[in-house]
Amino acid sequence: MTRIHAYVLIADPSFLRESLMAYYPYVDRIVLSYDRTSTSWTGTPLPVAQCLKIVEELDSEGKCVHAPGDFARLDHWVFANETFQRQAALDAASEGADWVLQLDTDEVMGDPDTFFEMLGRADRAGAGGLDFPARWLYTRTGPGRYLESSTRLWRRVAGYPGPLAVRAGTRLRHARQADVDLFRVDLRERSTDPARPKDAPVDAVISPEQAVLHFSWVRDPDTIRRKFGWSGHTAVYKPPKIYRRWAWRTRHPLLATLMTPLMRGHQNRFRLAKVAEPPGGVPPVLEFEAMPERNS
Repeated sequence: MTRIHAYVLIADPSFLRESLMAYYPYVDRIVLSYDRTSTSWTGTPLPVAQCLKIVEELDSEGKCVHAPGDFARLDHWVFANETFQRQAALDAASEGADWVLQLDTDEVMGDPDTFFEMLGRADRAGAGGLDFPARWLYTRTGPGRYLESSTRLWRRVAGYPGPLAVRAGTRLRHARQADVDLFRVDLRERSTDPARPKDAPVDAVISPEQAVLHFSWVRDPDTIRRKFGWSGHTAVYKPPKIYRRWAWRTRHPLLATLMTPLMRGHQNRFRLAKVAEPPGGVPPVLEFEAMPERNS
């Protein structure tokens, strides 16, 4: 019998409950990885206690185990810190496991049965990792309505930050990425990943409703501002400018969609999407405050 464990980086409570509950019945053990000082990779404070309280409330079968460590190494590159923490968590989760899930807490399985069916196919194929598609949701514009990443002509694209499941004992190269043979699942028979060529191999096709939902930027305005501080991408953010752009697109989703054919870069191309929202955890559409300029 295949034993499946998972690890979770404890940092953001926004979709933590929904993310864990989707796969909780399918796994035997969940490693909770967090900095013992509640400090991010960039040195900002994290709401670790709030996250752990959520986990305690949902852990009805006692599957979750704590694995605190010293991960806020401020003399290291932020992505080196991320890879270091993920590797430590993966090593802990690998004990007694055949496979380890590595979903972030803002990633929610749309159809867990399909996900674990594909994991079984990856196992039988002898793959080292399961590359499973995620629909990248940029902002919530109303109940069940989102701006979703798309092609220039509004077709869906899939995001792959790294395999969402890897064999126990895998060595990570960068963040969740690993140099292993992948079983690739996609939304079409031709690759929909903007980072890969169109003829990249696709081993299985699923419907968009079965993909993982990545609520990457789906936050209330205050959380978005704080996210700029703790994110591994902080160095490339320009917080006032990028916040104003996010707020404008949330207010004007139709205009953002209509402008898509003119935009360079897939991160600026969107389609209007209806999404079956997970119960709870979805922030309302709120009024926006100006993002203060940073002193240079």
